[in-house]
Amino acid sequence: MDKRIQRIYVPMTESAFYILLSLQTERHGYGIGQRVKELTEGELVIGPGTMYGTLGKMEKDGLIEFTRECEKRKYYRITALGSEILELEKERIRHLYRVIEEDEV
Repeated sequence: MDKRIQRIYVPMTESAFYILLSLQTERHGYGIGQRVKELTEGELVIGPGTMYGTLGKMEKDGLIEFTRECEKRKYYRITALGSEILELEKERIRHLYRVIEEDEV
């Protein structure tokens, strides 16, 4: 893995994390937004500027890939590199959680 990509994405913004997490299944922009709302129980709503800016950056960096276009909707999915970065971020979050839990003793 390119260390530059790792430095850019870990730690990850909340929006980027949920976008990448939702792309474990092929989705289009609106579908991603709906999945993020569902995962966060409505706490996070990603606006179009953030959504498409993040998708463009992630595609350029190789974390996601365009898969197809259907009825003017572009579909994306996570790549192997994206899965690797997502796993690093999940492990970072798990570590934070463990530290919090251990500190409350």
